[in-house]
Amino acid sequence: MIESTEQLEALLMHRSLSDPELVAATERAPDYRILPEATVIKIGGQSMIDRGRSAIWPIVEEIAAARKHHQMLIGTGAGTRARHIYSIAAGLGLPAGMLSQLGASVADQNAAMLGQLLARYGIPLVSGAALSSVPLALSEIHAVIFSGMPPYGLWMRPAPEGVIPPYRTDAGCYLVAEQFGCKQMIYVKDEDGLYTANPKTSPEAKFIPKISIDEMKAAGLQDSILEFPVLDLIQSARHVREVQVVNGLKPGNLTRALAGEHVGTIITAR
Repeated sequence: MIESTEQLEALLMHRSLSDPELVAATERAPDYRILPEATVIKIGGQSMIDRGRSAIWPIVEEIAAARKHHQMLIGTGAGTRARHIYSIAAGLGLPAGMLSQLGASVADQNAAMLGQLLARYGIPLVSGAALSSVPLALSEIHAVIFSGMPPYGLWMRPAPEGVIPPYRTDAGCYLVAEQFGCKQMIYVKDEDGLYTANPKTSPEAKFIPKISIDEMKAAGLQDSILEFPVLDLIQSARHVREVQVVNGLKPGNLTRALAGEHVGTIITAR
């Protein structure tokens, strides 16, 4: 065990940053949760925002009411417009990093629209350096809005195959939850949660209320509701070891999930 910060500092000064003893020492260092009372909510791009007024206005009203009792960081997905731009960029032979920038521009547009709808409640849109104002906004207003695409840009990690950025808005919102040490991560989609198959095309698909990541992978469901890399991020996380997927088209689901109810599907690290 590391007995003091001086010992850890000595290892950092004299060892390679990949040295096994140093890595083990940092693993034993205690974690500090920066925003332990906050919940990250990801509003789906294709599943929610692309549906327009009928889907978004009820969610706006639910968020406005929930902020009286909950601290929320609200991330936006990109959706169909990003898929269209990915298809053009991939056809032009552009790399994953460029596709990441293009996809981020669409998530930014969705964040801007949601920001305008929630402006009357004083809920600000934050990005880049403005993330430093998040604690103040959560303390005073209990909510902020951000674009869900992780800020990798041209430095996006290449995909194992193809050029579609592997870390997109599901991953970006999750990384915010994990790095800030938040208490919950809720994905707002247009389905009740995870199914054994696509419920839109398979009437026999069965709903799954709770499942581990290993069980998802064993059943071949690893890319059926969240971006595949998110599952690996959850398994290696220190703070947010489960996520919840709810149907935002059903009024009250988000409020219930914020209150800790088991609504939708819960996906756990183990």
